[in-house]
Amino acid sequence: MARKTAPAPSEDSTEPSAEPKAARTRQRILDAAAHVLSRKGYAGTRLSEVAEIAELQAPAIYYYFPSRDDLVEEVMWAGIADMNVHVGEVLDRLPPDMRPLDRILVAVEAHMRHELEISDYTTASIRNAGQVPEKIRTRQLAEEAKYGAMWRALFEAAAEAGELRPELDPVIARMLVLGALNWAAEWWTPARGSLDTVVATAQAIVRNGLSAG
Repeated sequence: MARKTAPAPSEDSTEPSAEPKAARTRQRILDAAAHVLSRKGYAGTRLSEVAEIAELQAPAIYYYFPSRDDLVEEVMWAGIADMNVHVGEVLDRLPPDMRPLDRILVAVEAHMRHELEISDYTTASIRNAGQVPEKIRTRQLAEEAKYGAMWRALFEAAAEAGELRPELDPVIARMLVLGALNWAAEWWTPARGSLDTVVATAQAIVRNGLSAG
């Protein structure tokens, strides 16, 4: 999913091509930072490496982002914001009469594919949530709350329909499922099995663990 970012101010507002070029450069920096952050972590992310991947001189990054933490903050927020939009759009396309438990299984696949295949931003956000300073997580935490509300609605619908095991606490079950899905970012690589197999296995575990039937 393409990310939309506000273009940086142009050095010369009289040149109509300058602003789009600045926006493209800013996007390259963000994409490079997401790539590095998703693999090296917060402590291992260096602006010199980000600049090399973005094909820039490192000092040029400061034209677009005042500090390393400002750049990291944007990536961390974008990862969850993009996940929120992606999973929401997938669910919106489902038939309105689909069983609530089946909707949860669709959300499991959408989450995992976005986390592990589609977006370096989401991988970076999930893997570094506990590493970055709290002061740069404000926007990310707000997006996490919105995303959590989406999953809460899914589990509440399944519980109301009688599709969850009666001994389950829906809140605890939801947190355990999301925790397991997010943890996949820490261990999965293509060498450990195809993503299709990982998704199918996760769906089977969730279905058999939650289903009252």
